[in-house]
Amino acid sequence: MSETTEPDGQTDSPITIFSDGACSGNPGPGGWGTRIKYADGSIRELGGFVNATTNNRMELYAALQGLKHSAGASTITMITDSQYLRKGITEWIHNWKKKGWRTAAKKPVLNQDLWVELDALNSAAVSWEYTRGHAGDPDNERCDEIAHDFSQGYEPELIDTTQSSP
Repeated sequence: MSETTEPDGQTDSPITIFSDGACSGNPGPGGWGTRIKYADGSIRELGGFVNATTNNRMELYAALQGLKHSAGASTITMITDSQYLRKGITEWIHNWKKKGWRTAAKKPVLNQDLWVELDALNSAAVSWEYTRGHAGDPDNERCDEIAHDFSQGYEPELIDTTQSSP
């Protein structure tokens, strides 16, 4: 996916990112969905397909893409329905790094490549929150829909209201 810059006036405002991953089989074809909500009410959705992957990789990748497309935001609230993602980036990662990317059981950390990228984008400006999946949160449900559609080989129409009209 190519890098993009945010529209004028967006980068200094707080934003909220919702993310979700899906997999048809685990491992199997996967999809990810991200919904970025800006302070002015505009929304940008991102999503994609990965041929052979796992659900956890898709959860991490969705969050990673949201952060990549939000560089420069004053504060970011990242909302995920994955405790693996939230606890991994806020709690477990510190010991993984101290132990040379090994778990408490001395096994290599799974998805280390994505954790390293997430860690590089994570900062004090990012707050990580958990929402229960499939519990009626419309933004989380939309990310689930995007991720699921991509994992099934469909290309959902993604919303982008950040584009200024001429």
